[in-house]
Amino acid sequence: MEQTRVARLGQKCLVLLAFTLAIVSCKEEDKTPIESVEVIEPEELYEFGFKLDDYIVKRDTIKKGDSFGEILQRNQIDYSKIFQIAEKTKDSFDIRRLQVGKPYTLLCSNDSLQQPKCFIYQPTKTDYVVINFQDSIHAYSSTKPIKYVEKEVSGVIESNISESFAKQGKSVLLAYKMSDIYAWTIDFSRLQKNDKFKVVYTEKYIDDTIYAGIDNIKAAYFLHNNEPFYAFEFETDTIKGLKDYFSEDAKNLRRAFLKAPVEYKRISSRFNLNRRIALYGNRVRPHKGTDFAASVGTPIRATANGTVIESAKRGGNGNYVKVKHNSTYTTQYLHMSKRKSKVGDFVKQGDVIGYVGMTGNTSGPHVCYRFWKNGKQVDPFKQKLPEAEPISDSLKTEYLKFIKPLKTQLDGIEFISPIEEDQILDIQTISENTITYTN
Repeated sequence: MEQTRVARLGQKCLVLLAFTLAIVSCKEEDKTPIESVEVIEPEELYEFGFKLDDYIVKRDTIKKGDSFGEILQRNQIDYSKIFQIAEKTKDSFDIRRLQVGKPYTLLCSNDSLQQPKCFIYQPTKTDYVVINFQDSIHAYSSTKPIKYVEKEVSGVIESNISESFAKQGKSVLLAYKMSDIYAWTIDFSRLQKNDKFKVVYTEKYIDDTIYAGIDNIKAAYFLHNNEPFYAFEFETDTIKGLKDYFSEDAKNLRRAFLKAPVEYKRISSRFNLNRRIALYGNRVRPHKGTDFAASVGTPIRATANGTVIESAKRGGNGNYVKVKHNSTYTTQYLHMSKRKSKVGDFVKQGDVIGYVGMTGNTSGPHVCYRFWKNGKQVDPFKQKLPEAEPISDSLKTEYLKFIKPLKTQLDGIEFISPIEEDQILDIQTISENTITYTN
């Protein structure tokens, strides 16, 4: 009996010991630090200088027949308030200037009423106008931040430079800009197979991500008929902001005349005495000018020093200015929205003489540039014009120092062969076909 009692007591002690150890173990576990979980706050979204999370955001484009008043009325703003807004902001922005197709944004109260507090209009990708009426009524213009990204590209010509750029997924505007830079030194309509090129250029991005086109070409190299041609952009007049392209030994790539009278998007029509137009029964209608497409209001500059001999508005020419440079050369600039020079004015190369428009016979904004040599209209790109002055001695040292790293960068770029260009295009096509878009 005593042995049985001792055995039972021993069993109870073992159970108690096990229970005690379990409690201690749990307490030890409780002492183990709990791994902290990082709480990631959602990133605040800003646009146009406003925190968008504070508003109900409504986006749309100006439709045909839309007006500032009608847009606000559709969004529960009464006429008296609209009139008050228009009156107080008329010195900052003319609400009648809204253009069909341009985007606008309404920032509305973040509640069930969704009352508009701010109207934002975007006339261009980068520029916008804010009409704010949530507290005091005021309007102002601003510009979205632009990011410039430097890029490099090279290639070997198979048929033409546009095709070579396209195979690499590059903008055809690069081809236009290259042909403009080398307009006086290389005939891009007669490129040879296996000609080679390298380019250092910059692209523009709005809000870091939205592609906004090519900004400029900083430096280029072209091997044409086994002859090398370097081109470096350099500012020669900081007051007027005049830039041009020069060779590695500081020689100007242009002639005594500027390559073009405007900063243009493309050459929409070249000099062609045998041009046929379907609209006129496919009859020959000579085009004795070079059309440079550009936005309305783009400054038009005199391509060389001279005296204004005509400044008028007449027939199909619309607003135009004609400049006599010497006994040999005369130029004319058509379809201006506004003329800045009058008869008798002496203008220097690069001076603004008017602005791009659509006056006269024209289907789009551009300047028709006409060029006379000895009283006969000719194609300026096919004339052997006198060379322009090289960089001044005072700037030459600065120029050579400026281009040194750019030339090193160009020389270090490897040429991409036509086969590699095709591979790049195939990779891009595959990538584009496998992208998943989410709304």
